[in-house]
Amino acid sequence: MIENIKGGYVKVETHRAITTIEFFHPQSNSLPGKILDDLAKEIHSAGASEESRMIVIRSGGEGVFCSGASFNELIAIQNEEEGRKFFSGFANVINEMRKCPKFIIGRIHGKCVGGGVGVAAAVDYAIALENADVRLSELAIGIGPFVVGPVVERKIGLSAFAQLSIDASTWRTAKWAKKRGLFAEIHPSVEAMDEAIGRLTMQLVHYHPLAMAEMKKVFWAGTEHWDSLLAERAAISGKLVLSEFTREAIRKFKTRS
Repeated sequence: MIENIKGGYVKVETHRAITTIEFFHPQSNSLPGKILDDLAKEIHSAGASEESRMIVIRSGGEGVFCSGASFNELIAIQNEEEGRKFFSGFANVINEMRKCPKFIIGRIHGKCVGGGVGVAAAVDYAIALENADVRLSELAIGIGPFVVGPVVERKIGLSAFAQLSIDASTWRTAKWAKKRGLFAEIHPSVEAMDEAIGRLTMQLVHYHPLAMAEMKKVFWAGTEHWDSLLAERAAISGKLVLSEFTREAIRKFKTRS
C-alpha cells in the first residue's frame, strides 16, 4: 500500500490474476498530486505484471466515487509551472489507462465530479450504482474540463460532453450516463454491482491475454497523440487556475463544503 501523509492512499492487491487498485482520500476521494502519481505508477506496474491479466479500479469508502482535483492543492498553486505539473497528474493517469495492455474495469460506487468523470471514462468497462450521478464542474470555478475532455468526449460523444461542460452545476443521473455510454451497467445495490464485477472479471481472466491486448489497441485507436495533447491541455488548466476568478470560486466552494 502506498500511503500519503494526510490519510489518503493507493492500495494494490492481485488475486487470481485480477489486480485491484483502490484509491482513497478523506476529502470525498479527491485527487491530490501524490495520489495521482501513485495511481499512474500502479496502473503502469499492473499493466506490465505477468501475474495480472486484468485490472479493477475502485475507490474506498461508501460515499463519492471521486470528487476530482484537490481544492487544497489547486488554491496553493503559485505559478504556471506548478499548475501544469498538477494537471499533468490527471493526464498521466488517463494516458497510463489508455496505454495499459489489459482491460480495466471500473467499480463506480458513487458520484463522479470533474476528474472523477475522467477516471470513469478512461476505464474500458464501467459498472456503477444507480446513484452514481456525474457532473463536470470545472467551468463553474473558471477552469474547464480540458485534460479530461478528450477521454470523456471519446466515451459519450461531443454533444453530451458539451452538455456536461456547459451546464457545470447540474448533476446527470447514472441512467443518463449509461444511455450515453459512460457506464456499461448500473445496479441497484452494492451487492448486485460487486456480483456483476465478479462475474465479468472471472470470465475475462480465462480469455487469451494477447487477444485482449489487441482489442485494447482497437478500442483506443486514434488516441496515439494524447501524450502531447493532454500535456497541452494541462498547461491551459495550469494557467487558468491562477486567475483571481478561479481562486475566489474555489474559496467559495471550500466554504460551502
